[in-house]
Amino acid sequence: MNSVNIAKLKEIVGAENVRDNKADLYVYGSDASVHEAMPQAIVRPQNTEQVQELMRYANSEKIPVIPRGSGSGMCGQVVPVMGGIILDMKGMNRILEINTPDGYCRVQPGVVDNDLNAALKPHGVFYPPTPASGVVATIGGEIANNASGTRAVKYGAARDAVLAMKVVLANGDCVSLGSNTRVASSGYPLERLMVGSEGTLGVIVEATLRFVPIPKLRCLGIAKFNTLAEAGDAISEIMGSGCQPSMLELIDKIAIVAANKAEKLGLPEVEAILLFEADGMAKETIDPEIEKFQAICEKHNGFGLEFSYDEKERARIFAGRAKLFPSLSKYDERLASTSLADDMAVPFSKMAETAKKIHEVAQRHGLVMTAYGHCGAGCMHTKILMDTDKDFQWEAARQAVAEIYDYVRSVGGTTSAEHGIGLSKAAAFKAEKATTLELMRGIKKVFDPNNILNPGKLMDGPDDWVEATRLRYQVSKAG
Repeated sequence: MNSVNIAKLKEIVGAENVRDNKADLYVYGSDASVHEAMPQAIVRPQNTEQVQELMRYANSEKIPVIPRGSGSGMCGQVVPVMGGIILDMKGMNRILEINTPDGYCRVQPGVVDNDLNAALKPHGVFYPPTPASGVVATIGGEIANNASGTRAVKYGAARDAVLAMKVVLANGDCVSLGSNTRVASSGYPLERLMVGSEGTLGVIVEATLRFVPIPKLRCLGIAKFNTLAEAGDAISEIMGSGCQPSMLELIDKIAIVAANKAEKLGLPEVEAILLFEADGMAKETIDPEIEKFQAICEKHNGFGLEFSYDEKERARIFAGRAKLFPSLSKYDERLASTSLADDMAVPFSKMAETAKKIHEVAQRHGLVMTAYGHCGAGCMHTKILMDTDKDFQWEAARQAVAEIYDYVRSVGGTTSAEHGIGLSKAAAFKAEKATTLELMRGIKKVFDPNNILNPGKLMDGPDDWVEATRLRYQVSKAG
């Protein structure tokens, strides 16, 4: 790889939009994962023409380019394992159009999710994939990882919201993909191919997104279960009943204990809690859904059921889930919460079994692992709580992650539900997609012949996430 010509970068985007000091390089060398690698430069383009010129330069010199939003990814997607240029897209953060008659908006990739929804709210609509990280996550990053959130069960993920986009290719060409219509039947849907590609095929410089009406009413309920199996049976029946929940969340005992310690919530420390929500424009359509959810939970020995339309009461009921992620570090002060397995998706009928498998594997390897997630969408999240100063704990985590993903594949599940692949899940992704890896490499070569766009990811990711890049944590050699 050739060295980066800093003077050339400054000529393209202006000196104020280029950084190459060690402090900034260090910050941009990591995301919310355990991985790190240093880039050679950080560039913040302000418009599409600058992105095109940057790509022409990088392509001619065969310098890696890694598009980046806020760096809130959990798996190392934007960690520059081969050095090169971090393309910080937060400078392109304009909402270009809100077209309510036609039901879409056009935005630049650096627009923050919550900011977009704040702009849409006066029009009575919202962009539905909103993840929990919406306060920082950018639209470009969400599209690159096919992000979603608690309401994916009804409203879908980023891929379901994308109508069209403009993308700068590795050679600097800018192409328009998709259309502004809800239906289109001709040709290959290349805009959908870009979703979930993690910056390996092109740089998204504009996206056209559909939005939906904000429901006038939401009703949120909770049910407690003494076994994961009973909670799992309730999940399967709810999803097979013809109901349309707008949210269905599973929380396990480890997460409940952590939330209680961190937030003093006083939740009953049962084996599982289900949160269920229905939304709509009229109470008459929501009440039957909630009644059916309650009846199904009671049938499977759910207890302590309560529900509310009131915003404050809903916030109280949802508090354990809302505070869950930051609370995990309080489960045991000696253990750090790490995102390694992170998320996967399994059939509805396998949610409880997957949670039990995660706990069994963790216990056998001397780890603590949570099992919670958007069960209505089949999404299971897990965090590994471990002593990050011990080599043997990292080895145990390596083995546990491999076992869990072997199990996920065995039941027809998939490696990532919404957080992407990056570095942490590359080995599992390659095992799952073994028969199509060469097809994906062929597609990559068409879009990026010199392999400069976020190289070393997806089908070319590492087989060993520990050895692939330096761990942020200081791992003790004492063992």
